[in-house]
Amino acid sequence: MIFLLDSLTLPRRLLRWVLAPLACLLVVVPTYAMPQELTLSQKVVIMEQRLEADYETYFGEDLAEVTQTSEEMAATLARLSEETGTTPAILWAIPRSDHLHLVLLTPNGEPIVRDLYDVPKDLLEKTTEQFHRHISRPSNNAYMPAARQLHDWLIAPYEDEFLKPAGIDTLLVCAGDGLRGLALPALHDGEQFLVEKYSLTSIPAFNLIDANYEAIELSKLLAVGASEFTDLAPLPAVPVELSNIAWQLRTAEETDRDWEGRSLLNQTFTLENFNALLGRQSYDIVHLATHAEFKPGRPDNSYIQFWDQRLTLAEMHTLDWQLPNLELLVLSACETAVGDSNAELGFAGLALRAGVKSAVASLWDVSDGGTLALMSEFYHQLPQTTTKAAALRQAQLNLLRDDTQAIDLSQWQKSVGTDLGAQIGTDIDSLSHPFYWAGFTLLSSPW
Repeated sequence: MIFLLDSLTLPRRLLRWVLAPLACLLVVVPTYAMPQELTLSQKVVIMEQRLEADYETYFGEDLAEVTQTSEEMAATLARLSEETGTTPAILWAIPRSDHLHLVLLTPNGEPIVRDLYDVPKDLLEKTTEQFHRHISRPSNNAYMPAARQLHDWLIAPYEDEFLKPAGIDTLLVCAGDGLRGLALPALHDGEQFLVEKYSLTSIPAFNLIDANYEAIELSKLLAVGASEFTDLAPLPAVPVELSNIAWQLRTAEETDRDWEGRSLLNQTFTLENFNALLGRQSYDIVHLATHAEFKPGRPDNSYIQFWDQRLTLAEMHTLDWQLPNLELLVLSACETAVGDSNAELGFAGLALRAGVKSAVASLWDVSDGGTLALMSEFYHQLPQTTTKAAALRQAQLNLLRDDTQAIDLSQWQKSVGTDLGAQIGTDIDSLSHPFYWAGFTLLSSPW
């Protein structure tokens, strides 16, 4: 059954809520167009609206005011390419019951569709489950067969014919249900990890991200966290992590300006103190070094742990984030229930719910030492790169290649008071396994 609705006579917000429950049945077209006359651009708009509806249903509120056409999105990519010196592309990957639906859009290009009918949703889910089960353990390379298979399905259909000729270096991956928790950097083509070829970001929908570019100011950073908890495992590297961030800040500023007043640790890391600091001035970056979980169920099941209480995902927008100034929210000790649709929606929608431009968070409980190294490298790279995605990529490459530049191991050992290898369960030289770096994900805008 096909319903024809005149999309010109209803407000877009109302129209979207009417359509959301019937997304599989409805085709939205102007009254002057028949369904068979839908252009590829119109189909992309409908796909974006369905993705928006997923997040709006999960969070229970309207999130978007404007829907760009594919032509407008392609023009936006071209503009951002000029502003950042990068060449971005959008890849939509939508699992369907009997096939995998892929759409690629490059700067000033047209949508390129690939439908893989040999990849039904149940096969895709089985492969992604195998991939994450193995990659979240740092002991072996059992993840590799699934990593190569997922690369063959998601990237290979476009790489040689479109991505390489266009010089694409940044991929904005918009995934549907079942793929939102995919550790993209660790996909493998048999010779290289995906992160060795592209900067990567996971987006909820292109129309739900901020497509404006502003150079980030590392000096406008608030870094807070906790290393001790009453009912959760300790995070002994957090004091060193915050200290390293402060050092990166002073280096970037070329000053010895006092870090006090822009950091909270343990007992001072209360929700009240944190919100007070947020309201005192605007920040470009807020870094939270504490436990956070994205759990099954509604947004109020997922949380960020403060010293005195938990802040749920449903409450994120109540804080004084000083929007729209906040460019980046970092959660350095996350864990996500990969494989659960709602948990992955919460993870992918973190930046949306906070209202920030971009977020960095982890899919699994990365080791304390791996987190310290990755975060130190990330802040070391931020002043040297034009985009957040490029900074995270270089940090991940440094761990992959055992070429960390920003971590001070003697400082760690002095602070923790024990051997670093014993703390993280492995030798520090072995942080090249994707367990340590591939779970960290940039969410929403790569710029």
